[in-house]
Amino acid sequence: MQIRDLPYSDPGDPDVRSGPRFLLWLGLSQLTGQLKALSWGLLHQCAIAGLPLCVGLAVQAVVERSGSGLAWAGALIVALGVLIAVGDTMLHRTAVTNWITAAARVQQLLARKTAELGSALTRRVAAGEVVAVSTGDVEKIGWFVEALSRFAAAAFALVLICVGLVLYLPSLGVLVALAVPVLALAVLPLLPRATRRADVQREKAGHATELASDTVAGLRVLRGIGGEELFLGRYRRASQEVREAAVRSARMWALISAIQVLLPGVLLIALVWYGATLARDGRIEVGQLVTVYSAATLMLFPLRHFEEIAMAYSFSRPSAQRAVRVLSLSRGARTATAEAVVPEGDLYDPVTGLLAPRGLFTAVVCGDPDEAGRLADRLGGHAEPDGHAPDGAGPDAPTPEAGGSDTKDAGTQGADTHGPEETGPEGTGPDLSEGDASQREGTGTGGAPGSGEDRRLPSVLLGGVPLDELPLGSARTAVLVQDKDPVLLSGTLRELLDVPSSGAVTAEEALAAAQCADVLDALAQASVDADGDPMDTRITERGRSLSGGQRQRLALARSLVTDPETLVLDEPTSAVDSHTEARVAAGVKRLRSGRTTVAFSSSPLLLDLADRVALVHGGQVVAAGTHRALLRDEARYRAVVTRETDDTAAPAATDRQERLASIDVSRAAGTTEEIEERA
Repeated sequence: MQIRDLPYSDPGDPDVRSGPRFLLWLGLSQLTGQLKALSWGLLHQCAIAGLPLCVGLAVQAVVERSGSGLAWAGALIVALGVLIAVGDTMLHRTAVTNWITAAARVQQLLARKTAELGSALTRRVAAGEVVAVSTGDVEKIGWFVEALSRFAAAAFALVLICVGLVLYLPSLGVLVALAVPVLALAVLPLLPRATRRADVQREKAGHATELASDTVAGLRVLRGIGGEELFLGRYRRASQEVREAAVRSARMWALISAIQVLLPGVLLIALVWYGATLARDGRIEVGQLVTVYSAATLMLFPLRHFEEIAMAYSFSRPSAQRAVRVLSLSRGARTATAEAVVPEGDLYDPVTGLLAPRGLFTAVVCGDPDEAGRLADRLGGHAEPDGHAPDGAGPDAPTPEAGGSDTKDAGTQGADTHGPEETGPEGTGPDLSEGDASQREGTGTGGAPGSGEDRRLPSVLLGGVPLDELPLGSARTAVLVQDKDPVLLSGTLRELLDVPSSGAVTAEEALAAAQCADVLDALAQASVDADGDPMDTRITERGRSLSGGQRQRLALARSLVTDPETLVLDEPTSAVDSHTEARVAAGVKRLRSGRTTVAFSSSPLLLDLADRVALVHGGQVVAAGTHRALLRDEARYRAVVTRETDDTAAPAATDRQERLASIDVSRAAGTTEEIEERA
């Protein structure tokens, strides 16, 4: 794989069981590049290893006053110099190629996983951790991959030099051969401690990165409440902790480097002393002593690769573990097995009992905003791990078929608007096949919940088809989820609304339904063109030049243009005023007529326009009906929608009863007086 061939057409299916396994998979995925680097590394190291022999021959030729021997030695040195230059150049090229291609492969895997999970990614992994993995961690992983082949070449060269010295001059070669393993392995006892300190440094650096990312993301809010100094102080403390951890880690690595300088120095001193003694006694020649000394000196270079590979592994292992934590996430419990078709029908969640009938505008009220966000993700086909199941929900939660739902039907006057096919908690349950029913009970092919093989909750069903069994493209076409904090990418408004869609809704209709007239006026005034076309006006990154309400309505217009079969909106009007909110709700209902729409909101203005409202409490749908009926009959619904608590509700009811009683008494007293006057 060459750099010019990037990106990969398919980055592969990584081994995400652990960080070391991921590094092994990454190295094997680039086996061709590793073998190339190993070959050039062997050429480079072997050419270096041949220099001492040539130098020894040259010295011996000078001692013997042999001109031809000196010429041959000089020619060999020149040839080895050419091989060293070529090997070093090509080794550098292949090593850098391995580094860049490995980093690119990891980045492609992360991008693919981000596109697969969408907004659900930041709900499962901190945004700062994702940033750290895709930047610094990718470089460290690439460093280990490219250092691996250079280390293998250096280790092979050391073995070759030791064997050659033993055969060339056993009296000194055995001493070198025995000392090399000690030099290479002397630092092993220090590596666990150095690795732990490096892990602490990486952890603190990741925390500081997360804190900086969160601070930048919420900078406008911090300025509004005057919290800049508070967060700046937190970042200062986190930064100092990173510095202290880095110093402690550097001290350990400095000790390792010092040992790798000290021990070879001791070896060279011992080698020179013993060799000089042998040469003085005439047992070896001066050229042989120079050859062995030169070989031992040049061995320091490949020994450095042992320190580098240990450092690269200690830094890349936690980075690979963080990458695995992101890459191991999945949108569903099982791999896609259904055909690539877009199903139609009711949207049903077997965990909470939530039902969104086809073609109706369903509103969902949750007292917990986090629970609403998780449920919205589930409706989009992103199944949650069993450990994140809400209270009272799970694979063994009662289902409508079992008659275990505690949902009560509030407001039967709205039942006829649902049609004869209405099912769910207040009906007889969705008409599912045998396989679907088994899946709802957690006995699907993915393994029993809690068994360790499948720890995920049952999937949401669309027309009886589990969403997590659909291919990602079909699932996204069928159900589109807009979270409460949608992101606007930089570009023109025309580019923003140029998204895959059915073509049934135009950009003008979507903007009108989302009440974006004031946004268009603002963009027209900011346009640099003479005609002032707002569609060609550039929007800054994340829409920072717009207000929160304007960004929210543009994101809503983008979702409406897509025109999916089922649209899930999480707090679509939370950043607009009440007058605009009423018009937006009416526009969405009008434009989405005949399409399934689910909106998570507690706004009475939006709830009053919904065809059907469901109340989720404790992870289960506990009531469903119309807004007015639930407001009248369901105390928990009133507590969420009107912010009325039991302490305030009881005095209010008592006050109303007392006022009615006083009116009745006054009317009775007036009637008595009138009768007495007439008498």
